[in-house]
Amino acid sequence: MATRDKSFWILLIFILSGLVIGGLLGDIASKVDWLWWLGFGQNFGLESPLVLDLSILKITFGFMVKINIASIIGIAIALFMYRKM
Repeated sequence: MATRDKSFWILLIFILSGLVIGGLLGDIASKVDWLWWLGFGQNFGLESPLVLDLSILKITFGFMVKINIASIIGIAIALFMYRKM
């Protein structure tokens, strides 16, 4: 595996961890009066799952993303940390 491939996967892990940690902190901060703005965000994706029924096989597709201000900040911090490593 080339170094470029490894750095892509490490970058992806950094971005996903920043997204998850930032999203969790945004949900927690939205309950605090003066930090409510960190929880402000938007949901997008498939509202109801797409179902493919082939009689013997049933496949359900679903995708929903919730982005808030804290998750964007988390992604920015993760990218900064990746660049410094």
